[in-house]
Amino acid sequence: MPLETIIAGVMISALILYALLGGADYGGGVWDLFAFGKRAPAQRALIAQAIGPVWEANHVWLILVIVVLFTAFPPAFAAISIALHIPLTLLLIGIVLRGTTFTFRAHDAQRDDVQRRWSLLFSIASIITPVLLGIVLGAIASGTIRVENGVVVSDFLKSWLAPFPFAVGFFALSLFAFLAAVYLTVEASQPELQEDFRMRALIAGFAVGILALIVFLLAGTGAPTVRAGISRSWWALALHLGTAVVAVGAFYTLWIRKYRVARLCAAAQVTLILLGWAFAQFPYLVEPDITIYSAAASHATLRLLVIALAVGVLVLFPSYYYLFRIFKSEVSAAPPSASQKLS
Repeated sequence: MPLETIIAGVMISALILYALLGGADYGGGVWDLFAFGKRAPAQRALIAQAIGPVWEANHVWLILVIVVLFTAFPPAFAAISIALHIPLTLLLIGIVLRGTTFTFRAHDAQRDDVQRRWSLLFSIASIITPVLLGIVLGAIASGTIRVENGVVVSDFLKSWLAPFPFAVGFFALSLFAFLAAVYLTVEASQPELQEDFRMRALIAGFAVGILALIVFLLAGTGAPTVRAGISRSWWALALHLGTAVVAVGAFYTLWIRKYRVARLCAAAQVTLILLGWAFAQFPYLVEPDITIYSAAASHATLRLLVIALAVGVLVLFPSYYYLFRIFKSEVSAAPPSASQKLS
């Protein structure tokens, strides 16, 4: 297998891990905003307890995508960062704003007015950021970013200020909200909280289905190459069947309250959706002018990068597992502290 293909596979794998882990953290911010009723403080405390120990570590996967992109495919990195500098800058601001408000909320005064302020900012950043991430991915797939002789010649607004990228953005938001709600049914120890997030997961799952249909319809004009890939390729039928099976499985297991199985089905659903997008766009990094082969760095650079990634895996995965093993087990074993019972 060519080194370019291997490295592209690493990028999509890291992006999937970011969606499954970091994406669920964004979804937690969505449900923090929509916490209501007499159990609202307990709902927010559960969200803070679930994401608090590990949310920063989850960004390592997005960082890996960026580092691999500019090392292995520098022309693609340049084209994306230039053509989409506006949504990318807003995305970065959203990531920073979300992290700082989450931290300030935990350590600032616990008065209701202070907590409401930080909670609102945290939730807004958690909603806007995944929408922007989806907009960027939608714009990359749309074919409106044009590059001639290494120079971006397309408009800086037209490529992302369009219905298709925004549809992808809201689709990403619904996926992350769905993941978060399903995960929180497992994290919750109280049956009442499990029921709260079970209903939220079912509602978000329905929204995922509606937005998936909208994205598919808009792709006819917004991203025709991707639309053709996911509808007429030899693997398309198997992908759609697999996605349908795990999506129905997620709904069914939520309905019968088998939450751990529902978590596996939801994660598989998101994984298959992202794999479908990657296969449909392959071999393009930026449709239609930049492929993984035309943008690849020298063979020596790619070879050294593969070696570095292989060595890094030996450190990253055990460290990541150890982080989850220590912090998540400690949090799960201990009841929420006073500072975690945010209102």
